[in-house]
Amino acid sequence: MEVAGKKVLVIGAARSGIACARFLARRGAKVALNDAKPIEKWSTEALALKSEGVGCLPGDVPGWLLDQLDLVVISPGVPTNAIPIRYAERAGAEVIGEIELASRYLKGRIVAITGSNGKTTTTTLIGEILKDAGLPTQVGGNIGTPLITLVESSRDDGWTVVETSSFQLETIKEFHPSVAVVLNVTPNHMDRYESFTDYAAAKHRIFMNQGPGDVAILNADDDVVSSWAAGLRAHVARFSVRQQLPEGLFLRDREIVSRTKTAEKVLMTRNEMRLRGLHNVENVLAALAAGLACGAAPESMRQTIKDFAPVEHRLEFVSEIEGVKFYNDSKATSVDATLKALEAFADDNGKIVLILGGRGKKAPYAPLASLVREKARKLILLGEDAQSIANELGSHAPIERANDMKEAVALSFRAAEPGDVVLLAPACASFDMFESFEHRGKVFKEEVSSLEFHVSSSRTDREIEGERGGRQSGHSKLETRNSKPK
Repeated sequence: MEVAGKKVLVIGAARSGIACARFLARRGAKVALNDAKPIEKWSTEALALKSEGVGCLPGDVPGWLLDQLDLVVISPGVPTNAIPIRYAERAGAEVIGEIELASRYLKGRIVAITGSNGKTTTTTLIGEILKDAGLPTQVGGNIGTPLITLVESSRDDGWTVVETSSFQLETIKEFHPSVAVVLNVTPNHMDRYESFTDYAAAKHRIFMNQGPGDVAILNADDDVVSSWAAGLRAHVARFSVRQQLPEGLFLRDREIVSRTKTAEKVLMTRNEMRLRGLHNVENVLAALAAGLACGAAPESMRQTIKDFAPVEHRLEFVSEIEGVKFYNDSKATSVDATLKALEAFADDNGKIVLILGGRGKKAPYAPLASLVREKARKLILLGEDAQSIANELGSHAPIERANDMKEAVALSFRAAEPGDVVLLAPACASFDMFESFEHRGKVFKEEVSSLEFHVSSSRTDREIEGERGGRQSGHSKLETRNSKPK
């Protein structure tokens, strides 16, 4: 794709937009970077692009510029039906997203992963599987590293593993994964799509350029995803945690099995996994299927999975304080993701104190009701959608409101008993109170660390006092559960 001399507008001055503007400018394009925010709120990195010849354009894009454009590159958060984008397209400009732009320059082959939940864990795991198998591998996309930044390091004999969101898939044209994985499709981003069908259709686009020499990996337990098999040109591989497939990968009791028409092999057992929850067994099955499609050896994959720890902000163990375990699943930004997080603890003896809330996505919280009723000791609610959650789940578990994450952690610890879990799995986006789900998870971990220090300090102080009192009156050390912040 030749861009030298072309007039290009990049919309969105965040991470991927900055990377695209820099990439295009260095290849001779005449680039303007646009963002709705006023210029004083742009990042230092975005403003620094001026020194590379990129024009910085805050606010509305003037019509005269839209008439002259050859190419518009939009960031994932920008709706494709925005009026300036539709205007530019009618005027003759090509409109694409960052992963489409990158794919036109990437060398080697692509593994692409999408789904409503589990994308980042599966993408990371596939990347580790391929690297450990000795294959040249790099990982990027929606996982946090703009795909465009991996162009220079790509190689003809290598693999690029790409996490793709529905937003990114809306704008692909030539993007062609040799291996495409769909983990699941459940209601999400209903604040962006007119219907669930539209959202699922965006996910389905991952297969649009695949042919008979490619592999499509589908979750056989997801009715929507499994229904797509008949219409695909690629070879279809399935995985399941609920059924023993005639061909594919599946869970049988505690065994993870690969079955072909002529043979069957136990790849590993569930007990060897460090990841919690049945949803993570699905992620492992999908990763194994991708690894096999790329040529990784089964024994190598088994060792990788045995060593693989939870990705940050995804059912991440944070700490244990006086018998209460704290888990950070800030990436659970949808109701279905929170449901899977709760299911991961369904067999534990203790109860769950669940921290919920944030900016809702217009999806009902009712699917959580059964597990909340069964497992939740208390719900701690915060953020914009707290009242909606209270309305739908308030009859199923006690509720307390928190003004911020510090208070949410303190209230959770106060409500929990030894053997319980405090789980941050908000079922909402983070943008009402935080910069991102990563920021939310980081603040949660900081507050847990602060609580741990407070409890430890209080315990030490009382132990010293107990020893003094013991010498004077024979009393033993005081119990520490009463040290919770009031």
